[in-house]
Amino acid sequence: MNENDYIARYEKRNFDAPLVTVDAVLFTYHQSTLKVLMVKRSAHPEKGKWALPGGFVSEAEDSSLEATVIRKLQEKTAVIPPYIEQLYTFGGPSRDRRGWSVTVAYTALIAHQRCASAIDSVADVDWLPYSQVCQLSLAFDHLEIIRRAHERLVQKALYSIVPAFALPEKFTLPELQQVHEAIIGKPLQKKSFRRRIEQANLLVDTGEKRSEKGRPAALYRLSENSAGHKFVRNLEL
Repeated sequence: MNENDYIARYEKRNFDAPLVTVDAVLFTYHQSTLKVLMVKRSAHPEKGKWALPGGFVSEAEDSSLEATVIRKLQEKTAVIPPYIEQLYTFGGPSRDRRGWSVTVAYTALIAHQRCASAIDSVADVDWLPYSQVCQLSLAFDHLEIIRRAHERLVQKALYSIVPAFALPEKFTLPELQQVHEAIIGKPLQKKSFRRRIEQANLLVDTGEKRSEKGRPAALYRLSENSAGHKFVRNLEL
């Protein structure tokens, strides 16, 4: 028997196969708070619980796992993130009562204004504060997935300027520091933070200003190569 004959006769249903899904952990920064995009489950199992947006891979519809996660996000939340990155693969016999399951988790950090109108148009979908999510009884193992995604985001906040992608296109240095602090979960020394950012030449001064507590503050935007920059020492030092 040659390989073509073998493939033609192969019947995959003769072998055990796990349930295969994707889940997305989307973070944003809004009202001085780090938030996570959550959906309330409308069907069993785990009906009525908050969960991550996601769902089953479709062999007919999806050309890749990334295609699956974008499709499920659009279906369930109407949000299409500007980028999505693979986080980790979670699997086991007890994470889903329907059977042995595998989920490939993805994550992204997006600006709230990019998706506010989309979220407002969908029922049972909301941005919940990360601190609140950690206190909820979530569906499946989604709390573990969210915590793993947050750990990665904290590392990005400590060693890069990636948190700026949660801000509007133009922002002030205090706003940039605030979003870093919201993600890291602790305050940063103001002078040290500004010096590190300025020395790395990651921002472009727009020449515009915005009044903050009665004092005008310069507005900046990200430079073209800022996303790939990594600080040698983390921003806490």
